Amino acid sequence: MKHVVSHDLDEAQAKKVAESAFDSYKARFSEYKPSVTWANDKRADISFSVKGVTLKGGVDIKPSAYELDLDVPFLLRPFKGKALAVIEEEIKKWIAKAKAGSI
Repeated sequence: MKHVVSHDLDEAQAKKVAESAFDSYKARFSEYKPSVTWANDKRADISFSVKGVTLKGGVDIKPSAYELDLDVPFLLRPFKGKALAVIEEEIKKWIAKAKAGSI
């Protein structure tokens, strides 16, 4: 499942937003065992577990967008639209925090 969320941040801000969001989620949702591994400065490999199912994917930080690519098991695909809406809303909140100087 691929999804793109636009941003108008500079490269350093865009990465800081991603790092801050991931750190927050690791603390807030520790029961889902979130994991983030930075492959390089612009790519994070992520995973988390929900109801015994591990979801994996990645986030690529591009000059004007975050590109998400998640492997979603067949049984969870009916929830794809709702999940994407929540993810996009969260990313936009973090972008707004960065613009307000809160990160």
